[in-house]
Amino acid sequence: MDKITKEARSRNMSKIKGNNTIPEEIVRKFLFSKGLRFRKNDGRYPGRPDIVVSKYRTIVFVNGCFWHCHKDCKDFSLPKSNTDFWMEKLQRNVERDEFNIKKLTEDGWKVLVVWECELKKRIREEHLEQLYQEIIINRKTGDK
Repeated sequence: MDKITKEARSRNMSKIKGNNTIPEEIVRKFLFSKGLRFRKNDGRYPGRPDIVVSKYRTIVFVNGCFWHCHKDCKDFSLPKSNTDFWMEKLQRNVERDEFNIKKLTEDGWKVLVVWECELKKRIREEHLEQLYQEIIINRKTGDK
């Protein structure tokens, strides 16, 4: 049983932001500091990508572990109340993510996903540096 009222739960959930989240800001600041220029939350592309680096034909999604069902992540667990609702809602998110990534890939974009858990302080620098390298290296030709 839920420990707070429906009204309190609704108030809490309404405060969760959909874009310009702290994890997104961490990734953007890092990439900008490395000299990359990008567009953010660009509605011209499926899924309104968090970061679009046109120069390298790369799109980056910064996903929350809960909202996007990060498999094998200790930060993801299904709520114990209203489980059917949450399973359905989160599964729709996963299916939409898969569809958007497939469409972007078919359109010639390299799509990278950064998970919220990869941005924890003790491992952040390593993951961000790896992301930067994946963006700037053109895997098809091996050129930078």
